[in-house]
Amino acid sequence: MVSLDERPVRPDRRADRANATIYRSVIRHQRTTSVARTFQYSSYYWLIDVEALPSLPPPLRPFARFRASDHLGDPAGTLAGNARQLLSDNGIDADQILLLTSPRTAGHVFNPLSVFYCLRGGEQVAAIAEVHNTYGGRHVYLLRPDDAGRDQVEKCFYVSPFLPMGGRYLMRTPVPGDRLSVSIALRIGPKTPFVATLTGDGVPATTGHIVAALLRWPLVTLRTSALIRWQGIRLWLRGIPVQPRPADATGGEQAR
Repeated sequence: MVSLDERPVRPDRRADRANATIYRSVIRHQRTTSVARTFQYSSYYWLIDVEALPSLPPPLRPFARFRASDHLGDPAGTLAGNARQLLSDNGIDADQILLLTSPRTAGHVFNPLSVFYCLRGGEQVAAIAEVHNTYGGRHVYLLRPDDAGRDQVEKCFYVSPFLPMGGRYLMRTPVPGDRLSVSIALRIGPKTPFVATLTGDGVPATTGHIVAALLRWPLVTLRTSALIRWQGIRLWLRGIPVQPRPADATGGEQAR
């Protein structure tokens, strides 16, 4: 079994942070099925306060747009209002919500995973894991993490054509501090056929750091989408059977 605790990160549950942070990140996928494979790539993520969106210099705005229509809830609403509505519908109150995501860049957006960290009095009370697949579908998992940022949910959304439906996700979403650490393990019975991790180091979202990220990872969301599709082709060429895609793979979001 793959361990999620090889590099433990102490959760930072404080809410007193800068307006926005950029995490220079590494995303790693590990498959332990009949054809074992590890896939890794670098990228960058933003951590923003949904009620205090970053104000960028005009030349940079096309490369970092944070739109409600790219995330959960009412496309005509706001990031903050939509997240708070989901929390309210489930009896949860938060006084601050931070969003870990990739922004819309040069008109394109694709986020395999975004995380809304929901805090009250500086303590994490919930997390919303928003998952997108490459078929245009979206699903949200409402988590109530323990002190280590862990919770479990039933898998109920089609993401990869090489993994079956069913099973449970063990998600670990501690509030980021100087370091970011998110992990998702799919468990089916006694086996863990898939583990994804997102780790990175944070820097303030200054103009210099934004420009550096754009130069190192140009068109970052388009690159992420292309890399995931290329890995799918490679898995198919290695003979991994394709799982049937359900009719609602592009359906609307739901929360558990």
